[in-house]
Amino acid sequence: MAKEKKKDKNKSGKKKKGSEQPPVNGAAGGATYADGAPLDNITYLEAKLILKPDRFTSVQSFRDFGKIVQRTAKNVGVGFISDPHASLRPEVREIIFLDTPDFRLYNNAFILRRRVSYVDGFPEGDPEIVFKFRHPDEHAATALDVRPKIAGKYRIKFKAEALPLKDQVGGYRILYSHNCQFGLSQVHEADRTSMETLGRVFPALAPLIKSKGEKVKLVNEGIVEEVLLPLGQLDFGKAVVAKCDIGLWRTRGEHLPLVGEFAFQVQFARREEVAETQKKRAAQFYISLQQDVKDWLALGVTKTGMVYRLKGNEPQSHE
Repeated sequence: MAKEKKKDKNKSGKKKKGSEQPPVNGAAGGATYADGAPLDNITYLEAKLILKPDRFTSVQSFRDFGKIVQRTAKNVGVGFISDPHASLRPEVREIIFLDTPDFRLYNNAFILRRRVSYVDGFPEGDPEIVFKFRHPDEHAATALDVRPKIAGKYRIKFKAEALPLKDQVGGYRILYSHNCQFGLSQVHEADRTSMETLGRVFPALAPLIKSKGEKVKLVNEGIVEEVLLPLGQLDFGKAVVAKCDIGLWRTRGEHLPLVGEFAFQVQFARREEVAETQKKRAAQFYISLQQDVKDWLALGVTKTGMVYRLKGNEPQSHE
């Protein structure tokens, strides 16, 4: 994708405590985490457009945006397969973010959230916990071991996330998102809001603990309601197919619209397996769509960043 800018750097030139890279054992090509486990590989590309929320006033506005996506795809030679669920009611999910009062997690590139899905107005399934280290430096994101110390099951997802440039339409920047996900029932700790507990469950957070008895709480007292509609699949050829959807984040209670998002995601076993033709086609679609919806774009923000900015926290360089 054209016009890529250089990665953001900490203006002070100093490493942030929580973002320091942990020791990585082994020679090049055989590096491991401290316990000898091989480093995680990127297996997802997720491209996002962060959108102004004011245009999304009904489910029909979601579908109208989907028509633009289809038109852009056709113009650049990308196939589009409509999702049958696009004609149904959107999915509704509740999301909360947890952090220390001084936002120590987020300010050190960590994100901790809980997500609950609702069906017909009632919560369904096990609430999902997501622990994430998101950083513009791929090596830093790879070296950070996000595996939780729990007896239950968990899933690792390592993504390259494409976002538009912060100050102009027509390019992209990359954030590397190293995640672990698991159901809340997989954690059996008594006090799940204690930083000491979190430091045991997520060892990467242990260096951030300042004092005994510290706790995390709801970020900015905000509960996010996510309204999400699947649009379909983008076919870039050679079995490179991406699911795409459109969503809106708003505060629960006040229904204050925060931000919209269009996203598509490709999964692969190894990124080397994705041919250059498909990479270029995906890039062309992503940049062309930016041009086609430029009046909708909210540049320089992320969904998480909007939640943290509800009461004035400044955007961080890693975002």
